Amino acid sequence: VQLQASGGGLVQPGGSLRLSCTASGRIFSTYNMGWFRQAPGKEREFVAAITSAGGKSMYANSVKGRFTISRDNAKTAAYLQMDSLRPDDTAVYYCAKQSMTYRDKNYMPTNYYIPSMYSSWGQGTLVTVSS
Repeated sequence: VQLQASGGGLVQPGGSLRLSCTASGRIFSTYNMGWFRQAPGKEREFVAAITSAGGKSMYANSVKGRFTISRDNAKTAAYLQMDSLRPDDTAVYYCAKQSMTYRDKNYMPTNYYIPSMYSSWGQGTLVTVSS
């Protein structure tokens, strides 16, 4: 599976953006997906994850209530709706798939937030929140 993130840009504080992650390959629907971000001079950090069937999602505390992850398996795409953006949300955002697949399509492993659980990282998209 190859992934491509898009939808980043410059937005004012309080604004919204919707990031998209498009995938090649019909097996997209078998993988849990995640979004991470990396700000300048900082380590890559977890943002959100969603199970392969889309029935369960997890969020970093810093984005909970403001960001929403979703997916459309028919379109082999995942999305990150970002509302109430703040300057500290400025970062390059990456999508990735978890390396393992699970029989339960709504199973989320406990270490979902660890980057090493993911593979096939897409090229990132830059989000800048500034007035």
